Amino acid sequence: MYVNAQPLIQISSLDIHRGNRLVISDVDLELSEGEVVALVGPNGCGKTTLIESSAGMHAISSGKISWRYGDSEMKIIRDSEGRRNSLPPMGLTLQKNGMSGEETVEERINTALAVSGCDVNEIQVSNLLNYWGLDHRNSDRVSQLSGGLARRLAVLSGLAPAVMSQTPRTVLLDEPSEGLDESGIILLVNWLRALASKGHGVMLATHDPRIILAADRVIRFDEKNNLSEELQVQSLSNYELPIPTNEVKISKFLSLFNWAYKMEKRNPVDTIGRFIPSVLALLMIHTLISEDEISVAGADFLAAMILLPSFISVVIPPALISRYAEENCGRWWAAVIGPKFRPVSSIIGSSIILPLPLIYVSWLVLSDNVVFAEEAEIFTWLWLPGLVMFSVAIAASALHLLVSDLRRTGASVVSLLMLILVWPFIELVDALVMIMNDGMSFGISLDEPLSMIFLSFTVSILVWAISVYLPDA
Repeated sequence: MYVNAQPLIQISSLDIHRGNRLVISDVDLELSEGEVVALVGPNGCGKTTLIESSAGMHAISSGKISWRYGDSEMKIIRDSEGRRNSLPPMGLTLQKNGMSGEETVEERINTALAVSGCDVNEIQVSNLLNYWGLDHRNSDRVSQLSGGLARRLAVLSGLAPAVMSQTPRTVLLDEPSEGLDESGIILLVNWLRALASKGHGVMLATHDPRIILAADRVIRFDEKNNLSEELQVQSLSNYELPIPTNEVKISKFLSLFNWAYKMEKRNPVDTIGRFIPSVLALLMIHTLISEDEISVAGADFLAAMILLPSFISVVIPPALISRYAEENCGRWWAAVIGPKFRPVSSIIGSSIILPLPLIYVSWLVLSDNVVFAEEAEIFTWLWLPGLVMFSVAIAASALHLLVSDLRRTGASVVSLLMLILVWPFIELVDALVMIMNDGMSFGISLDEPLSMIFLSFTVSILVWAISVYLPDA
């Protein structure tokens, strides 16, 4: 056991339900520096739930889970009263790999290290990959790897934040040996013992007897979810790990943004998926509705048609949702980001670029030969409804993310909330009509364009807030 070991995780009186079923019952568990704790038991006994709950990924019926933050005292990361905090720097490997097929091997390791505050360079990343036989695939996408190599990468992603840290950290691994070959399992055992010797703490769920033998403590679940504990004597490891690096300020949100940007730049599914329906709508409006019909229908109809392509672009589900769905990629990010994951993802996943240019293009296409007294002023102020359309975009993105997290019955009900976003669209149409008829004014009464625009913005932000701060389903 590590000398003068301090607790890294404390789990107190933990109860967790899945629907009406009690999965974890009255669990008290502690993970300390310098130890490997193995959770062992039959399938469905709660091992995975306990690992994921330790990472703050499940709502708690009773009890609390606390982590140590640096040298400071223990801090609650989740409890039954609804309190939540983000995790300190840590390593995590889920039962599914938690990776997007579009990211490269090197990017995956860089991401895992960046969100844990490890300052590494290309040579150090290459060294890590070389240990696990992945260096020759560093530029390949995850989707191009075999199942065994992908699992090696996922396990390395969980271990690397501790390996490259000079201070004790926690590593959570769910069935890390599944999919590994014999050499991979031997390497995993060596790294587990080496990490424990350097003061890091590891909690893992496993069926593999070789991994169980490498643990300092074995927590066994029986068929009734009762726990028993066994101690195992382990000698200190002399296995050489890569040299740890300096720690830097963690920018989890920036790491998520950079990851999402790289995925979209490599495969612009989101941009294309929004652009094509919006442009098709504009072309259909221009083709099917004549200029005379637009003139007869009036400013209300023209304003709605000008804003419609932009509105279509913002309410389409973001491609980020499908990327999160790959191999529990979103659940990995949710754990490492913490309670701010959904608010941040709703902003990153929303349509930022398209709404404003679509409004200007629609104006140029549809207002041709329609005369307005203040045409130059109208063109000048089109940016304002375009800017507010961004608030509609993040509200729509938040609703799509919420629906993707819910069970089928709940998702169908929440999907109806998308209809609320028609309200801010109508308010923006009314505001644009006023600008087209009377020019821009800066009054604050309810029949002024600024009031309409502010109301549209307020409704959108309220929908966004409700969507991102609803209790976990």
